[in-house]
Amino acid sequence: MTWSDFYLICFAVGFLFSLLSFVAGGLNVHGHWPHVHGLHFHSGAGHAPASGGPPAHGHASNQSVSPFNFFTIAVFLAWFGGTGYLLTRYSTIVFALALAISTAVGLIGASIVFVFLAKVLMSPEALMDPADYEMVGVIGRISSPIRETGTGEIIYSQAGSRRACPARSEDSIAIERDAEVVVTRYEKGIAYIRRWEEVTGE
Repeated sequence: MTWSDFYLICFAVGFLFSLLSFVAGGLNVHGHWPHVHGLHFHSGAGHAPASGGPPAHGHASNQSVSPFNFFTIAVFLAWFGGTGYLLTRYSTIVFALALAISTAVGLIGASIVFVFLAKVLMSPEALMDPADYEMVGVIGRISSPIRETGTGEIIYSQAGSRRACPARSEDSIAIERDAEVVVTRYEKGIAYIRRWEEVTGE
């Protein structure tokens, strides 16, 4: 087997694995490859506890992507093999230099894919977990007073941002501005709330 054959095999294997990953929706960076947990993304919201007690932290979504995953390795093989094959077949570069150039090109290709995975596919927006946007149990404050049987507005924090939502009292009672409340029900875009003191028994 010549070095050009070796490079061609690397290219074929890398290209085939890359193609299979796309076709099968296999951009699974959490496979059985070694992981380096250096990239973490977190989102969460404050929620009321099931019973009395202090507020509990909401569900957190932590994801990490390793630079050594199935897809980046496949891309490295494809770029490494393709470059090496071209250099050994169509240039007079010595073996050591061709190997160095092929390795560098493969690493560049794998790095581009890794950055794409980490910054785009693994971004917090791409990893939205429905649990992070659950309204029931969210703690907020009244920003627009709620009259009896009327509708006001609450301000709350969720998924790392401040949000507003129309709200009504669960008991159809008036609730003043700045009162701390808990969402007990969410229907048709309206949060039904109760005072925090009522929920905790304070």
